[in-house]
Amino acid sequence: MLILGVGCSSEEEASSDGDNSEIANDGKVNGELEIQYFVGGYGDSWWKEVIADFKEKYPDVTITEHAGPNINEEMRSRWVSGDPPDVVYIDGAGSSETQMVEDGQLMNLTDWVKDVEVDGTPITESFIVDPAKYDGEIYSLPLVFDTWGTWYDETWFEAEGYEVPTDFESFMSTMGDIQEGEDIAPFVTTGQHPYYFLRGMLYPAFGAAGGDQLLEDVITGKEGAWTSEPVLEVMKKVEQMQKEGYIDKGFGALNHTQSQMNFLLHKNAFIPVGFWLPNEMEKDKPEDFTYGFIPSPMQDAGEPFAVVPDLRPLAIAEEADNPEAAKAFVDFVFTKEYATLFSEHTGAIMNINGVDLSQNENVPDYLIEANAMINDPEQVQIYQKPHPMSAELETPISNALVSLMLGNITAEEFTQQAEEAAAEYRNSK
Repeated sequence: MLILGVGCSSEEEASSDGDNSEIANDGKVNGELEIQYFVGGYGDSWWKEVIADFKEKYPDVTITEHAGPNINEEMRSRWVSGDPPDVVYIDGAGSSETQMVEDGQLMNLTDWVKDVEVDGTPITESFIVDPAKYDGEIYSLPLVFDTWGTWYDETWFEAEGYEVPTDFESFMSTMGDIQEGEDIAPFVTTGQHPYYFLRGMLYPAFGAAGGDQLLEDVITGKEGAWTSEPVLEVMKKVEQMQKEGYIDKGFGALNHTQSQMNFLLHKNAFIPVGFWLPNEMEKDKPEDFTYGFIPSPMQDAGEPFAVVPDLRPLAIAEEADNPEAAKAFVDFVFTKEYATLFSEHTGAIMNINGVDLSQNENVPDYLIEANAMINDPEQVQIYQKPHPMSAELETPISNALVSLMLGNITAEEFTQQAEEAAAEYRNSK
């Protein structure tokens, strides 16, 4: 069953430009097209522009938008009852691409995608990161290239002389300096959505410790993965952060915007979040605050930063009423023009190669700097997940993670609980 939940946005909308349902789909691009998209930190201005352009190209298509911060929850009954929208952008807390694939809710795009092009180049050769595959099959196309990292205030760090971490050792050293100098717990995250820490800190740590294979093993719940030595070493680092008092003790009660607000107010100094952070908190940012971004520094000294792309996909429902229009829309979206506009609208990156942002005055500096860092192999090693973790596994592991970060269990107890959750997940399939 599709797992849905509360998202991270400030705007809600559900709109239709008219009832055109009497126009039956006849294999051409016409009729009603229903699109579901989550409105979170990226906002919705890019979607509005793309949809307006699509309607101009296909005037016989009537688009009904289902959008907003809670749209996943609002559309739950439609998916469960087998009456889903045609196109879905899978994003927002609680949504799960893997769960949707496992539940047979998404169309198999493996054959169709072979004929899709981006500005004359096969789309299969145009992605920065390839689509997730499930037993070799493709059920979604990765639209947004996000990556979780650790944010700090450049202006504050420069003024106070705090060192920007380059590895776990220097991360701990800087957090110690900040704890002493500012009398604050330097690290914060959201306890209401603990997958922020899982994806933002642990995935890069697992990548650095064991590469793509370890990432695949923990995400798929392979027997013995969560109690393996590399995973325990990573969790020992988390335990060390907790014991030193570097993790804000109140994080368990914070939602993601509260934790981000505390970060902006210097109640904490580091927070793991994706590229949507500046866009989402634009109205709350203090005037002298300057966003600084580094890949989460969980790797050992001497090793490059680890980055694990976090892709937000676009998919077509298996039970889509208008698959032709749905395919036309998905085909329409993937261009370099819309990739450039996406960065200008959202401050993030679309998952298309060959889009030069370096001289674009409409793109924020932090994104240009982060993009350059991520593409420098001497600074950053990129690791790739096979696909997102299923919500059935992510939820119990996240719950155990909160217990560890609150100091209620040890690293060894966490790995044992995670291993048991993985066993239960494997048995449920």
